[in-house]
Amino acid sequence: MVKMSCFSKRDKYTVTKPGSSYKDNNKPTPSQDRGKVPPPPVVKETENTKPLSNHQNGHGPLLTEPPTPPDSPQIQDIENVQNPSVENPASNDKIDISPVPSEDSKRTQTSGIDTVPSKPLPGNQADSNSEDDTASSHSNTPSESAHPSNTGGKKHSVGDILLGSRENEKSKDNERRTGVQVSGPTESEVETTEEIPVFTKTPTEEENIKKAIEKNDFLMKILSGKRFQDIINAMQLKTIPAKKTLIKQGDKGSQMFISKEGKYKILIKGKEVAEFSDTRVFGELAILYNARRLATIKAVTPGKVWVLDRITYLKIVIGSNLKEQDENLRFLQNVDALKNVSKDVLRQVVNLLKPEFFPAGKEIIRQGDKGDKFYLIRAGTVSVSKVGEGILGTLVKEECFGEMALQKEDTRQATVTANAPGVECLTLARKDFIAHFGDIEFAKIEVKKISAITTEVPIEYQDLELNNLKFIRTLGVGGFGRVELVQSKKNKSLVFALKYLKKIDIVNHNQQEHVYNEKLIQMHCKSPFIVRLFRTYKDKKYVYFLMEPSLGGDLFALLHDQKSRRFEENDARFLSGCVLEALDYLHRKGIVYRDLKPENLLVSNTGYLKLTDFGFAKKMPVRGKTYTFAGTPEYVAPEVVLNRGHDRAVDYWALGVFIFELLTGKTPFRTGDNSHMRTYNKILNGIDNVNFPTYVKPKAKNLIEKLCRPIASERYGMLRGGTNEIRSHKWYKDSGFDWQKLQDLAIVSPFKPKLKDNITPSKIEVFKPDKDYPADETSGWDIHF
Repeated sequence: MVKMSCFSKRDKYTVTKPGSSYKDNNKPTPSQDRGKVPPPPVVKETENTKPLSNHQNGHGPLLTEPPTPPDSPQIQDIENVQNPSVENPASNDKIDISPVPSEDSKRTQTSGIDTVPSKPLPGNQADSNSEDDTASSHSNTPSESAHPSNTGGKKHSVGDILLGSRENEKSKDNERRTGVQVSGPTESEVETTEEIPVFTKTPTEEENIKKAIEKNDFLMKILSGKRFQDIINAMQLKTIPAKKTLIKQGDKGSQMFISKEGKYKILIKGKEVAEFSDTRVFGELAILYNARRLATIKAVTPGKVWVLDRITYLKIVIGSNLKEQDENLRFLQNVDALKNVSKDVLRQVVNLLKPEFFPAGKEIIRQGDKGDKFYLIRAGTVSVSKVGEGILGTLVKEECFGEMALQKEDTRQATVTANAPGVECLTLARKDFIAHFGDIEFAKIEVKKISAITTEVPIEYQDLELNNLKFIRTLGVGGFGRVELVQSKKNKSLVFALKYLKKIDIVNHNQQEHVYNEKLIQMHCKSPFIVRLFRTYKDKKYVYFLMEPSLGGDLFALLHDQKSRRFEENDARFLSGCVLEALDYLHRKGIVYRDLKPENLLVSNTGYLKLTDFGFAKKMPVRGKTYTFAGTPEYVAPEVVLNRGHDRAVDYWALGVFIFELLTGKTPFRTGDNSHMRTYNKILNGIDNVNFPTYVKPKAKNLIEKLCRPIASERYGMLRGGTNEIRSHKWYKDSGFDWQKLQDLAIVSPFKPKLKDNITPSKIEVFKPDKDYPADETSGWDIHF
C-alpha cells in the first residue's frame, strides 16, 4: 500500500516585523447564503486596514466560518471584526507527491491543509556572502531552461533534462518546502509474501543492466551487495511499440526503466528536447516514492525496456534489511557470553555492528596485542594459533572471538588468521560500545520502557463544544479546510486555534489513517515546546482540531524576514534549543518526528518555538525501526534514502541541517534539481563534503557535523549521553547558554510578537470567506474523533 501525505505542511500564522512594506489589492468578498449557513464576518476598511495577499498561517484549517449543515454544531454570534493588514511571505510549489484538489491550482500545504501560493516576502534576497554554490528549487515541473531555446542555445545533457536543468539552481529562496511520505509494504507483508519473481536473462543482458545502473550515481549509492543482483533479477523485459508513451510529464510514477533497444525522445511541455538510443536508466526516483515525472518519454521506434516497479524494489530492499537484522540478532544470541542478555538490548547492539572483510592470510588479531574489538564470523573461517603451540583450531560461521574486549581492557591470548578465500566478520569496537552503554557488563544494561499513547481530553475542555465557541477571524485557508481563531463564549480568556478538514477530501485521498495518527500523537503531547491539541470534534462534513494559538507566525517567515536572511548565533542557539527540547520530549515518548524544518515551527505568544504538524510523526515499532520514506527532501537522513530502516536518529540529523539553515539561510544539501535526485546524492555524499560558509564558526560547524554523521548510531543524541551530549556541546556551553532557564521558559525571547488585546497581532492578514460546501461523509472512519 502506498500512503501519501495530503497534509505534509501546515498553515502557519505569519506576522511580519514592524518596518516591512506591505502591498496588496485583494479585497475580501462576502460569501453567499447557503441555506442555514451563518453569514461571514464583514471586514471594514479603515485607515489601518488594507486588503491582504493570500498567505497561509497557523495551525491548519481553523473554522473561518465553516459551512455547517443544519444538523451540525455551529459557531454562533459571529461578530463583525476589523482586521489590520499585512502582506505575508509566499508559499510556492514544491515537489509534492500528495493528491491535490485541483491540478490547475498549484498549492502548498501548511498545518494540515493545501494552501494557495501568495506573494514573496519583501526584501528576501539571497545572501551574497554565502559560499553555497547551489540554490534550492522545489517545483514539481521541469525547468523551461531545459530546452535549448530557453538557454541561449546551450544544449543540456539527457541526464540534466531528466533531472531538471541545473540552470534553475539559483532559484527562489522563499519557496516553502513540502514533505514526502510513502509507505511501502509492511514488515509482515515482506516476511509473508510469496517469492519475488525472477526473470531469466542472458549473461550479456545482465551485464548491460549492471553497466547502466553503475553509470547512475544515485542507484550506485543505494544498491549494494546481494540487493544489487536481486534488483537485476527482478527486472522484467517489456516490448514497446513505436509512438508509445512510457512516462508522461506531470504524472506520478511507480516504475523505473532501463532501455534495451529502440530510440526514444524526451519532451518538455510537448516540445522535443532530446533523443537517446543507448542503454540507460530513467524514471529511477519512482522506486523511492511516486514523484511527478519531470518530462515525457516516448518511443520513436519499436523498442524494449527493462522495468522495475516500486513495490518490488521495496520488498527486496526492506526484506534484505529485515533478514540481515534478524540474522545478526540470531548470531548474537548464539554467543555464549551473551546468552543472558535480553533481546531488546541485543537489538540495540545489532545497530552498532559493522561488517569487515579480511582476505586470506590476514592476521585479524595478534597474540599479545591490546584488544579493543569483538568479532562475529558472518561468512568464511579463521584459524586460531598460539606461539609455540601452532594452530589450535578453526572457527566457522556464527562463532566469535575477542568478546572480552567489550567488558574490560584485554590482551589477546591468541592469533586469529583469515582462511581462504577470506572471511567476513561483524565487528563491534569497545569505544562504540562504551559510547552507547558505558563501561558496564551486557547483563546490566537496561532498555527504557515506552508508555502507551493516551488521548485524554483535559478536564477543563471536556464540556467545551463547538457551539460554545465564537469566531474571531480566519488564520489560514486551503484546499482541504481552514484555520480559525475562536474564543469561548463563557470565558473570554480562553482563545483557541480551530482547524477543520473536509472529511470527503480526506476519504477521497485515502488520508484517514494519516489524519487519525496526527490526532493520536499530538493530543498525547503536553510540552511547552509543542503546539497543544486539546480535543477534537466531528460532524458529517468535517473533523475539527481545537489547539492552542501561536500568533507569532512561523519560523520560515521569521527567517526570511531577517535582514541578512539568517539568524545570529545567539538567536540560533535559542531557536535550536527550543527544537531540541521538543524532540527530546517526543523521543522519550517513543515518537519519531521526521519532518523538522522552519515551516513546521510556530512562534508562540511569548516568542518561544513550538513544533506543529505531526502528519509524519510515528510511534516506533517493536523492531525499533520503520521503513516509510518520510520527510522533506533537503532534510532526510541517508538511511531514509537508502531504505535501510530508520529511528529517532533521523531527527538528530535533521537538527544538524536545521542549525545550518538557521545560520546560513540555506540547507547544506540543497540543489536546483527539480527531482531532488542531486539533493539525495549530496546527502549520501555526507556532511564532510559540504563547503560551510566562512562566517559559520568552528564550534557551530563541529556540532552540525556531529549531528549529521552518516552512520545513525554515531550521531550526537544517539550516544550514551543522549540529548545531553548536544546540550553540553561547546557551541552551547562556551556561550553560557542556560538550558535550565530555557526549560523554565525564563529566557526573554527576542521574537515575542506584538499583540493587541493579547490575540491580535499588530499586522494580520485578511482571508476571503469560505464558499465551499462539501458533501456529507458518513463512512464512520472518524468514530473516535
